[in-house]
Amino acid sequence: MKNEEIKMVGLIPAAGNASRISPVPCSKEIFPIGFEEGGQSPTIKAAASHLLESFSEAGINQVYMVTRKGKWDIPQYLGVGTTPDYTLAYIFTEPTAGTHQTIDLAYRFVRNQMVLLGFPDILFKPKNAFPALLEKQKKTGADVVLGLFEAANPQKADMVDIDEQGRVKEIVIKPEQTNLTYTWIIAVWTPSFSEYLHHFVSAQKTQEGLMLQGEGSREIFIGDVIHQALRDGLKVDTVLFPDGYFLDIGTIPDLKRVWNDEFQQRSELTGREELKN
Repeated sequence: MKNEEIKMVGLIPAAGNASRISPVPCSKEIFPIGFEEGGQSPTIKAAASHLLESFSEAGINQVYMVTRKGKWDIPQYLGVGTTPDYTLAYIFTEPTAGTHQTIDLAYRFVRNQMVLLGFPDILFKPKNAFPALLEKQKKTGADVVLGLFEAANPQKADMVDIDEQGRVKEIVIKPEQTNLTYTWIIAVWTPSFSEYLHHFVSAQKTQEGLMLQGEGSREIFIGDVIHQALRDGLKVDTVLFPDGYFLDIGTIPDLKRVWNDEFQQRSELTGREELKN
């Protein structure tokens, strides 16, 4: 199947418990992060709106959010989307064993499509970064393309080691010490990785293999699955955003920065501009 024939979809895993910032009065995906200017008066902007706008700028017209029972305030607030440019659909689940399992629940809906993955509690600049990943995938034919940003706290991130061409050599999950600089925040992948992930999750659930080498019994992250796919021969490429910036509002320190307008000010003070398509 040629890439031109593959429809693009946005995918948002949102089944977590927000344990790092609990208790909160609402699901963190719709936590207020600022104001949307325009119209007669400003309106409150929810966290997930940032990612949804990024999907919209990439030309996405269908987005799936996988969330869990009990987070009914998300569809009540976001509805079918914040703009008519796309339709937002919801997949509800019981609690899962990890983000990789949450993502795989969308398999039947996205298996034949180009997936754009983002996290609703991570704000990033440039907001229109996805087109660069799509262009890299089209150019290289990679199964997965990761968007890399400088990590302020490597011990809490998926750190990515790349070669001179930007191809992934290794993904190191939450290293205690490292010389690596960049973590991945967004991703684009083809049906080949959706199939790989689905097989990984199925095998994990039935305990038929695909054990991570040397990792013991720790929690498995989606970065682990991407790294395992690399080991098994899938091609994983990257786009580096050296002037990019991100904040994880799932942590109290970064949430404070958002409230202090640091996210917007950081972009303005450094003169960063959105990537031009």
